[in-house]
Amino acid sequence: MTTPSLAAVAALSRIRQDVRGMHAYAVQDSKGMVKLDAMENPYRLSPALQEALGKRLGAVALNRYPDGRVNDLRQALAAYADMPEGFEIMLGNGSDELISMLSIACAVPDATGARAVVVAPTPGFVMYAMSAQLLGLDFVGVPLGTDFALDVPAMVGAILAKKPALVYLAYPNNPTANLWSESSMAQVIAAAGEVGSIVVLDEAYQPFSSRTYLDTIRQAPDRHGHVLLMRTMSKFGLAGVRLGYLMGPKALVAELDKVRPPYNISVLNYECALFALEHADVFAQQAASLRAQRTRLLAALRGMPQVHAWDSDANMVLVRIQAQGAAALEAAAAKVFNGLKARGVLVKNISKMDPLLAGCLRLTVGTEEENTLLLAALRASLEETV
Repeated sequence: MTTPSLAAVAALSRIRQDVRGMHAYAVQDSKGMVKLDAMENPYRLSPALQEALGKRLGAVALNRYPDGRVNDLRQALAAYADMPEGFEIMLGNGSDELISMLSIACAVPDATGARAVVVAPTPGFVMYAMSAQLLGLDFVGVPLGTDFALDVPAMVGAILAKKPALVYLAYPNNPTANLWSESSMAQVIAAAGEVGSIVVLDEAYQPFSSRTYLDTIRQAPDRHGHVLLMRTMSKFGLAGVRLGYLMGPKALVAELDKVRPPYNISVLNYECALFALEHADVFAQQAASLRAQRTRLLAALRGMPQVHAWDSDANMVLVRIQAQGAAALEAAAAKVFNGLKARGVLVKNISKMDPLLAGCLRLTVGTEEENTLLLAALRASLEETV
């Protein structure tokens, strides 16, 4: 093994110790697999739409920086979402960039010099905590309750005690796929308002959800002046395009927009997104098909005594492989995960992500054919496990 040079060692020492102690976000190798691990829309564009989009992208001026055409996309997204009056919209290179921008803008120490705080239920989207850690905020995770319900007293208590800069509420939540009750949401949002926190409602899975919190915001805008709503085009069907958007009161979004990098949305990204919105009916049909497949998948899973499946308002289903004890749960989940993989089906093993997820796998809802393969592989893997 080659010994690193003194210069190489010195260069590594310039990297923050907390960063060196982290693990990079792992993307599973899915070559040749039925890919059901990342909550992607499994449908591709039809040949006719592929040809039309190809011609359109071929005419884009790649030699120029993004221009005012990006504002056309902002207006199209605002119309698509039926954005409330008095709101503004900001675009990000996926929701991940929006989360980073929120952390950058809100990393303000308090009067004692203590770092700003981010509060979110756990288990939840990993980028809330990761962004906080990387950008100088403290993350406080509040464990969910029974069947992953929002623990309102614990959330309100954490908010009143920590006075966080940011409170994240995913609606529905990832990876649990459930919607919290409107009463629970209202109590947490009100508590955040009392201490001056910004609430970010993450509706990444809105195309598959039975509700949107925008309806509640429209009914009572005076109670939501501190609330932002974030969505992504990834679950719409454009995961490869990387486009997220944030809506909220104009004055608040105007301040956040100051930390947005110039030209953060490429000409190809915004042209793809505009094209997709012009054909929103196609993507709506895809979402409807996936919702129907979710119902089918849940019914089949609930016929398997070795599996517990929770209700879902997203394009994923959380399941627990039944076993007694934490170690047994983890071992059972790993064995079933490996059994599925050996049969060409890739899902996400999240059993080690959080204590509340012991024994759990996350299954993306796929096409009818993909779900048939998943269910057959799951039954065979369970027979080997139990």
